[in-house]
Amino acid sequence: MKTSIKKIYTCFPGGKHKVLTMSYDDGKHEDRRLVEIFNQHGIRGTFNVNYGLEGDPKRIPQAEYKELYKGHEVACHTMSHPTIERCPLPLVAQEVIEDRKGLEKLMGYPIRGLAYPNGSESEEIRNMLPALGIRYGRVVGNTDDFKMPEDYLAWKATCHHNHNLLELGQQFADLNKKQYLYMMYVWGHSYEFNNNDNWELIEEFCKMMGGRDDIWYATNIEIVDYMDVVKMAQFAADGSFVYNPCVQSLWLRVDDEVIVEAKGGQVTYL
Repeated sequence: MKTSIKKIYTCFPGGKHKVLTMSYDDGKHEDRRLVEIFNQHGIRGTFNVNYGLEGDPKRIPQAEYKELYKGHEVACHTMSHPTIERCPLPLVAQEVIEDRKGLEKLMGYPIRGLAYPNGSESEEIRNMLPALGIRYGRVVGNTDDFKMPEDYLAWKATCHHNHNLLELGQQFADLNKKQYLYMMYVWGHSYEFNNNDNWELIEEFCKMMGGRDDIWYATNIEIVDYMDVVKMAQFAADGSFVYNPCVQSLWLRVDDEVIVEAKGGQVTYL
């Protein structure tokens, strides 16, 4: 007798197949306006800041971080923003660890992400980061695509906001093949909108992308953590059930029709 095999696809939370995330560096005053725009449209992202640069008049006072970045993620950008590929490795480790320690005191949660300062990084640095508690590192550049990353310590965004943002956003919005997982990742610096006098660019993008029922709006670390849940899932050999050993729910599409939430610590029949 021929055996039928279930078709089971991983979904993002809520059964969605697309995720949008943002990443902005340096914590300068323009972040206030950018966060306001994000919040207005339900866009979420990560802000990479330097604990050691408190007092710089161009940067937001750290006493504001917890309230300003509520609902988003704060991540490392090193203590003093050096070009780390040129630095001795022990000092790079200190730059990261001290940034983590300071930001964790401010935010009250583990800081596990990093945007490489000046885009500077190396294989040696990447290999060290897991021992420092860092789960992902964002490099500079643009992929111009919507694929999930193969290496989260060399995580390249879809685009900088000055690189075909609206065109790529429209492409992303139009994606409808639910057998794939798609990610759009936008990076930049909020002060660039002042420098280039183009705040309308990010406003138009957020208006176009916000409030869609097929997109999960996530921070960088939420994506990493969720994909860890995916990896931990334990499926029956015949696909009839799954055990999710994690706290967070896992979402699945079964036989192209049914969306199933596999709750943490439970066996869920599919």
